[in-house]
Amino acid sequence: MNIVFFNEDVQMPELDFNKIELWINQIVKNYQKKTGDINYIFCSDEYLLDINKKYLNHDFFTDIVSFNYCEGNIVSGDIFISLDRVNENAREYQTPDTELLRVMIHGVLHFIGLDDQTTAEKQIMRLAEDAAIHKFIE
Repeated sequence: MNIVFFNEDVQMPELDFNKIELWINQIVKNYQKKTGDINYIFCSDEYLLDINKKYLNHDFFTDIVSFNYCEGNIVSGDIFISLDRVNENAREYQTPDTELLRVMIHGVLHFIGLDDQTTAEKQIMRLAEDAAIHKFIE
């Protein structure tokens, strides 16, 4: 089990990485899964746009792109997060204290099996994100 944090072409965000690691492990455990290797790569809009184009054939900015490497009950993958997009969304939605946490757990929840393609799935995902953020803050 390894949760590792990297940065590409941006400064590493100021986070309590030990607390985040414990939090992610607890959320994964709550879903009766085990944490494998999860890599967080913090980057810029441009860096993530290149990833989005190259691997997903999408030509638009996004806050997160995740690559799922899960096997069985082991939650593993790479989570690329655009800090530019997260910061913009935090201003837009007035969520400066939680937006990065929301995006970080969003990727893990995808690995666990939650999706957000339909309205119903988006609602379930949002509730799961909110519950996870609440656990982090408490």
